[in-house]
Amino acid sequence: MSEVSLHRPFPAEKVGQWDMETDIAVVGFGAAGACAAIEAARAGAQVTLFERASGSGGASALSGGEIYVGGGTDAQRAAGFTDTIEDFAAYLKAAGGAFADETKCDLYAREALEHYGWLKSQGVPYRGNYLPGKHIEPVDDSTLIWSGSEAAWPFCDIAVPAPRGHVIAHSGWGGGRPLVDILEARAREAGVNVVTDARAVALVQDGTGRIVGVVVRMANRDRFVRARQGVVLCTGGFAFNESMRQRYCPETFKISCPIGDQDDGAGIEMGMGAGGDAIHMEQFFTTCPWTMPEPQAFGVFVNQAGQRFINEDCYHGRVSRCAVDQMGDRVFLLLDIAHFDQPLDIARIAIAATGETWEEVEAELDMVPRTLGATMAFYNEHARQGRDPLFHKRPPMLTPLDQGPFVALELNFESSYFSFFTLGGLRTSAQGEVLNRAGTPVPGLFAAGRCTSGLPAWGHGYSSGLSLADCTFFGRQAGRKAAA
Repeated sequence: MSEVSLHRPFPAEKVGQWDMETDIAVVGFGAAGACAAIEAARAGAQVTLFERASGSGGASALSGGEIYVGGGTDAQRAAGFTDTIEDFAAYLKAAGGAFADETKCDLYAREALEHYGWLKSQGVPYRGNYLPGKHIEPVDDSTLIWSGSEAAWPFCDIAVPAPRGHVIAHSGWGGGRPLVDILEARAREAGVNVVTDARAVALVQDGTGRIVGVVVRMANRDRFVRARQGVVLCTGGFAFNESMRQRYCPETFKISCPIGDQDDGAGIEMGMGAGGDAIHMEQFFTTCPWTMPEPQAFGVFVNQAGQRFINEDCYHGRVSRCAVDQMGDRVFLLLDIAHFDQPLDIARIAIAATGETWEEVEAELDMVPRTLGATMAFYNEHARQGRDPLFHKRPPMLTPLDQGPFVALELNFESSYFSFFTLGGLRTSAQGEVLNRAGTPVPGLFAAGRCTSGLPAWGHGYSSGLSLADCTFFGRQAGRKAAA
């Protein structure tokens, strides 16, 4: 018998006997897998969902339960924000940068309100209120927050700013777990057969090139599963696969806190082995999120040469991603006494220098004379005029830092808490079909979520909620297409 491998499909003609049969096999029981399974089952397909862990979850369950939705939701309208489909689509494309899939951006922008209604119809609760200010995520059950760089340059010049983070009604952080629980309940109600402790180890392909099944390892034995209509991969990214990171995303080795749930890239490798194209594999998201809630957002970031590199009023993930691009192994957040607030211990951010003048801080950091001091003199001079000619930071976050004593907080890439996850993955159509390098579908193979390159395609433009928006919406598309 042929060897079972992630890197090439098992030949269907060499399957001695199918251990299980189903119409559609979904691999991975996070939000993407749950949504794919729900839609496929409701379309009339027999669906079996395989999860390598002992229950549902994935990276979705570790999230804040925030979904990026725009175009005029009830929460946006109640708070007085006008958000058009056109502005929403423009922001999605700007957030994707050169890597944006414009077809997916346009489709999601058009159908996001329907998707938001669908989530509510599954029982996902939303209080409907707006929480002003800069927040990582609400600690109460508020719904609507600013969750990206919508109001910051350059995005505010591309699309009319509006808050679009919609958070499940949940007290405290961590709303992803109850979100997945709700989706799991709907999947089971739809008749989805859930098989846990079952790790997918290979796809099965027939002589025509069609994916007709999957091999899953259960109790140390390989089981052959026939999937008459196709396989949907919802297996997450590759943040925990050091070999893949070394090959595709080596910049992540500057930081040390991967987040996810068994994100080892298995689905990506299976898809590539079947002829799927993997794109934007160098892209990743990172954040040291406790640096940017108010009042720290009033501060100034500099690199080890004492130079600014970002408008600090933008999204904390954009700040962090640009920070990792800097020379050396650390950056500094500069604050005066009027805006200093002690970061949480979990952030592992140290006080690197203090002084009665910025020149004293410069000297204590061993920077070249007249570098950091000149940076802050230039910044303060223009901030007093309400201007930031270099990076276009805007009021109210643009304010002089001239009330000593002064402090430099050190964000060390290796020791501070810079969490990260990968963004690259399988190239898919807007309907969830895995595409080959020629841009045509691999027959019988579908994918959604972080094992694909979707809405969150560019680490410098990421907004909180884009991943859950992508995996729930395009999970639904993949499930429907597989069942069609």
